[in-house]
Amino acid sequence: MIFDKDGSTTIIFQENISLQEFLENFRKSYAKVKHDNIIVNLFSFSELTAGDILEFLQISNAHRDLKKSFVLVTNKVSFEEVPEEICVVPTIQEARDIIEMEEIERDLDI
Repeated sequence: MIFDKDGSTTIIFQENISLQEFLENFRKSYAKVKHDNIIVNLFSFSELTAGDILEFLQISNAHRDLKKSFVLVTNKVSFEEVPEEICVVPTIQEARDIIEMEEIERDLDI
């Protein structure tokens, strides 16, 4: 699992493993990044479904309860295919933009 920390945001990615292994490794490593905004880069997975994205829902909800952003990045599943409570975008830049907007909202107590 690779962690790329930039300020208060950490991008997480890993290559050449199954989604289930990735999720297991992520859950084990979560304590290291729980105080950061998190971008999970899923581009290394050649096939993803909306059901696969839902595997992240519990982690996403728990992380958002800590008042931190949690964004999944993939172009295999659109945001329209998953519940709006989980954030899915097609590019890393869009993930950074979402985090920036959410931080502004948190600062303004919106």
